[in-house]
Amino acid sequence: MSTERAAQRRSEVATLGGGCFWCLEAVFSDLHGVERVESGYSGGHAPNPSYRQVCTGTTGHAEVLQITFDPQVIAYRELLELFFTIHDPTTPNRQGHDMGPQYRSIILYHSPEQKASADEVIAGLEAAGVWGAPIVTEVVPFEAFYRAEDYHQRYFENNPDQPYCRLVIEPKVAKFRKQYLARLKR
Repeated sequence: MSTERAAQRRSEVATLGGGCFWCLEAVFSDLHGVERVESGYSGGHAPNPSYRQVCTGTTGHAEVLQITFDPQVIAYRELLELFFTIHDPTTPNRQGHDMGPQYRSIILYHSPEQKASADEVIAGLEAAGVWGAPIVTEVVPFEAFYRAEDYHQRYFENNPDQPYCRLVIEPKVAKFRKQYLARLKR
């Protein structure tokens, strides 16, 4: 890549949580324009928490993804629109059978522009009555991200035969890939 082109290209970061980070990571990793996805913890008060600590529900952290993306290829707003198609933003502290504050729907914005986009997307979904129930997604300023343990990274890709992957993640990924085929890297 030429120096001039590299200077024009600026990556941005989105931090989103909507249930189990394994499910979200499997979907966002496939998107054209997404450069890197890391599973981790954010939105709480405990520094450097472990998975075991986050699972107690006492750290205040949610399981989140930190997504590095090229806004020339995929806009932050588009990431949010996709985010709202792959989880239920109307269930506080729950996604399917996963329950607890670590599974809450949360957007941790990195700039005033990201906050405005999040507020606009949520308002649009509410006005359209897409979910039939109020959206409870938290929209809060980003403060810190704590990368999850290595075994959580690329979990679906590395553990395709694990029962949770086959029964929960695989159907979500298949549905997403079918619906957004034109947006995928492959």
